[in-house]
Amino acid sequence: MTAEKSPPNAIQSPIQSITLTRPDDWHLHLRDGDTLAAVLPHTARQFARAIVMPNLRPPVTTAAQALAYRERILAARPTSGPGAGFQPLMTLYLTDNTPADEIVRGRDAGVVALKLYPAGATTNSDAGVTDIRHTRAALEAMQRHGLPLLVHGEVTDSEIDLFDREAVFIDRVMVPLRRDFPELKVVFEHITTRDAAQYVAQAGPHTAATITAHHLLYNRNALFQGGVRPHYYCLPVLKRETHRQALLAAVASGSDRFFLGTDSAPHPTHLKEHACGCAGCYTALNALELYAEAFDSVGALDRLEAFASHHGPDFYGLPRNSGQITLVRQVQNVPDALALGQGKLTPLRAGEQLAWSLAA
Repeated sequence: MTAEKSPPNAIQSPIQSITLTRPDDWHLHLRDGDTLAAVLPHTARQFARAIVMPNLRPPVTTAAQALAYRERILAARPTSGPGAGFQPLMTLYLTDNTPADEIVRGRDAGVVALKLYPAGATTNSDAGVTDIRHTRAALEAMQRHGLPLLVHGEVTDSEIDLFDREAVFIDRVMVPLRRDFPELKVVFEHITTRDAAQYVAQAGPHTAATITAHHLLYNRNALFQGGVRPHYYCLPVLKRETHRQALLAAVASGSDRFFLGTDSAPHPTHLKEHACGCAGCYTALNALELYAEAFDSVGALDRLEAFASHHGPDFYGLPRNSGQITLVRQVQNVPDALALGQGKLTPLRAGEQLAWSLAA
């Protein structure tokens, strides 16, 4: 068995700045209340739109709940600057009992997709799907009315090794799902393995995937360097270096099957640094700078704009944004902590440096 290495330092290109069509985040957790108010400005300053995850407590399972949540998000937007125009794209939480007529109500209310959480797979997923066969009526309605399915692609069986859950999900769920619903658009979210990257690349045009910055930048060694590092713990968990390299190759290929989805997930620091810490990396503070570093490391900065700004809206059938943002090669320090209500939030790479900065 070969030793697993930590990711190497970035291989810098001579490019000193890069201007992109204003991008979108196709997988984002905003939570609600004080957390929503604290984290939304970080996303809004970079992204024009974001797919907002529905795993609140209680989950967003109806069109009426999605509309109410959207109003709370809009009320929390910055009142000036580029973030004032931020638009949330709402989703519904798929359950075993989601009725087909809720799909129609969702479509009419502007809901853009439904999210499949296998029950127990991640944060607030206890109301998720226990068996995808229970959702057949909803899936048929989604295929008929053009609403994509967003999947957290892991099985949750206790006998399946944590690092194998994504590969098993492909065989058990993705393959039969694609066979039974060939016209349904499916986004395999936050993929983490070579298996998933190869599957998506070879699947038909109705299958795509999001990839996070942290899965492009780190392998599982990051969880244990100098001790247990809870702020690098996410689900799906970081994988071997061979899988990270496969993800980098996928985005560097320029394939329109892959696009940006941060899966930025805010948790109070005291719940991350806990005996049973929460899963999720908070990357929204510096999302584009992190992605730029990953693309720079493989000499693919020229592919970043399509990944961040073009492939997502094209897949969803939405117009590309008209504004622009610029990243410059300028070192910045990541703060140790951010305010979060009465507590604090620790961003990924807290207290360290980034090689890129978002221009004012």
